[in-house]
Amino acid sequence: MVEARWNGAVIARSDDTVVVEGNHYFPIEAVDAAVLKPSATTSMCPWKGTAQYYSLVVDGAENRDAAWYYAEPKDAAKQIRGRVAFWKGVQVG
Repeated sequence: MVEARWNGAVIARSDDTVVVEGNHYFPIEAVDAAVLKPSATTSMCPWKGTAQYYSLVVDGAENRDAAWYYAEPKDAAKQIRGRVAFWKGVQVG
């Protein structure tokens, strides 16, 4: 079982993560939706496509753009469709 933790809370837990470039992508259903705050931030990966972001909000603290996902990944990254990954101090393991 892989968990993602931030600010003392477990924000995601799954035994079905996909690891790409060292990042665990959790099924969206495995992520606590209550901590996700949609962000307008996007970025582009040449082989995965356009990433969209969420900020995390736990106990009143916000970690801006600390989660990302690819709503429409390119074919080379189709295995991460419907999945979310974390960074910016989120502990995954």
